[in-house]
Amino acid sequence: MATISAPRKPPHKVWTVADLYRRFGPIPFERIRQDPPPGLGTVEDVNWLNDHEDRLYELVDGILVMKTMGLEESFIAIEICTLLNNFVKPRGLGRVAGEGGAIQLDIGLVRIPDVSFFSSGRLRGGAIPAQPIPLLVPDLAVEVVSRSNTRKEMDEKLQDYFAKGVRLVWFVRPRTRVVDVYTAPDRFTRLTASMRLDGGDVLPGFSVQVSELFGLPQQPAAKGPPKKNGPQRGKRSGPRRGR
Repeated sequence: MATISAPRKPPHKVWTVADLYRRFGPIPFERIRQDPPPGLGTVEDVNWLNDHEDRLYELVDGILVMKTMGLEESFIAIEICTLLNNFVKPRGLGRVAGEGGAIQLDIGLVRIPDVSFFSSGRLRGGAIPAQPIPLLVPDLAVEVVSRSNTRKEMDEKLQDYFAKGVRLVWFVRPRTRVVDVYTAPDRFTRLTASMRLDGGDVLPGFSVQVSELFGLPQQPAAKGPPKKNGPQRGKRSGPRRGR
């Protein structure tokens, strides 16, 4: 009598350095976690590493990618959190999360915006979820772009955010003191330090001068409307390397 064996699982893809380069661009290799091997990472691993190694990792296609942030980027993220919270909280509009706010945009897809805003309608009863990494999509995601972020990495974040329901994305670039405001992955407006950043349809009435995000003094208001960029089909947004 023939023996019926259990179906075999498909073999795990082995990611080479070349594969990871193609996937994320020229990312510093130390940002890619090797234990567990790329492709086998889980949300539980993200939790464990945060609890036991005090390191934040995003999870993309089973690959754990370390979230990096220097002191300057942290200063900027906190400034943005403060400005947003001062507007959101008195009006009861929702909640603002900081640079440790890991979320699952989808099952197994973990992103960690440097700042995020969740409207009350996206929070059950306005309450903060009890899970460490909940299935939750923000209305606004803010990324303070660091030197180790690659253009391909940031482009893929944009795609993920908008594909899963984020309505507005800000890329804040400390090196050039500009903010790229995205309303779609291929449509953005670049604001310089003297221009004003507003909340669009996500946070109507919110407005600050871009210089405030970087801790700079108020600058004379820019003349004329900001330059709009898009759609940008076939083109990359932002500088080759991040911030």
